[in-house]
Amino acid sequence: MVSAALLTIVAISCLVAMEALHRAKWPSRGPYTAVIAWQALGLAWGVSTIGALLAYGLSSYELGAAGGLMAAASDLITGEFILAEFSQGIEGISHLAAVALAIILTLVLFSGLVASFVQVVRVRRRHHDLLELVASEHPDVPGARVVDHPAAAAYCLPGVLRSQVVISSGALEVLDHRELAAVLAHEHAHLRQRHDLVLLPFSSLKRAFPRVRLVRTYYESVALLIEMCADDQARRKSSSRELAMALLRFGAAGPAPVPAGAMAAVPTAEPGVMRRVNRLLRPDDELPYHAGAVIMGASAFLLATVTCLWHIPI
Repeated sequence: MVSAALLTIVAISCLVAMEALHRAKWPSRGPYTAVIAWQALGLAWGVSTIGALLAYGLSSYELGAAGGLMAAASDLITGEFILAEFSQGIEGISHLAAVALAIILTLVLFSGLVASFVQVVRVRRRHHDLLELVASEHPDVPGARVVDHPAAAAYCLPGVLRSQVVISSGALEVLDHRELAAVLAHEHAHLRQRHDLVLLPFSSLKRAFPRVRLVRTYYESVALLIEMCADDQARRKSSSRELAMALLRFGAAGPAPVPAGAMAAVPTAEPGVMRRVNRLLRPDDELPYHAGAVIMGASAFLLATVTCLWHIPI
C-alpha cells in the first residue's frame, strides 16, 4: 500500500507540474528542454497512474506493482486470484476494480498510440502517391515539390523511406526568395529532427481522450514548442525577420488546408502564430545552460523514481 500511495502522489504531482509548465514563461526560451520536460511528465503520469492502480489492486501479494503483476498473472490462469479477492468482500472487489481500471487505461493509451501511428502512416502514404501525380519540381524551390493551388501553404510529409517538403503556388506568389528559403529551412528542420515522432505520443493521448479539454490544451502547448524548435533551426540559416515576415504573409493570405499527418509552417488556425512572430522579432535570452541541465536532470530523476516505486514490495 505504500507504493500505491507514493505512486498516487507522483501522478497528482505530474498533473500539477504539467499545469505549471503550461503557464510558465521559460519554455519559449528553451523549447527543446521544455518538450523533453513535457515528455517526461506525460510518461511519468501514465506509468505512475497505472502503477498506483496495480499496487493497490494487487496489495494482497505484498510485492508491489511489478512483483504483484507477475504473481497475479500466474494465478489468473487457475482463477485463484479472482476467487481470493471475492472472498475478502468489499475490499477484494475494490482490488479487482483497481486492476481492471489499470488494464483498461493501459489498453486505451496503447491502442491510441497504435491507432494514431497507423492512421498517420496510411494518410501519408496516400498523400505521397497523390503528390507523384499532381506535384512538380520548380527551379526556384530546390528540395521541395510545388502544388498548383491558390492558397498559401507550406508543409512537410515525414517518412522513413521518403520525406517531402511541399509548397503551393499561392505561397510562391506571396513570399520573396529569402522568405521562401526561411520557410524551407523550417520544414527541413521538422524532417531532420523527426518532430512528428516527438508529437506522436501527445496526439495519441488526444485521440484517446478526445473530450478532455485539458489534454487538447497541453497538446497545443507541445505543438507550439515544436514549431519554435523548428523556428530556431531555421533562423540559423536565415534571419529571424525573414521567417517572421513569412509567417505574417501566410497569416494575411488566409488559412490554407493542410493534409492530415503533415507538419505545416503555419498550421490551420494556429493560435500561437503571433507568439512565434514576436519571439522571432524580439527574442528573449536563451534558457541558461545550468537551468536546462537542472530540468533535464529532474526529468530523468522523475522517470527513475517512478520505475523504482513500481518495485517497492510493500
